[in-house]
Amino acid sequence: MKIKALVATVATTAILTLGVTLVAQNPGVDVGRRHPNLNAAQRLIEQAINRVSTAQGANEFDMGGHAAKAKALLDQADAEIKLAAEAANRH
Repeated sequence: MKIKALVATVATTAILTLGVTLVAQNPGVDVGRRHPNLNAAQRLIEQAINRVSTAQGANEFDMGGHAAKAKALLDQADAEIKLAAEAANRH
């Protein structure tokens, strides 16, 4: 029984690590220098995602799904910033 639990823990950790790696490799669309405040917001979102990922690792990814949800919401915020920059570019 202990071996099954160990295998499940290792598999879960590997899957979550892969997901964190993929998120870290996809920082979103940079709005560029034209919108310095939006650009700064994007950098802060990237920092927040990295901090949450670090917290997940430190807690063996046992955060009740809340950290993953927070990262998904940060990704959504990043997408909204991109849309805001595109809207500003049209005016």
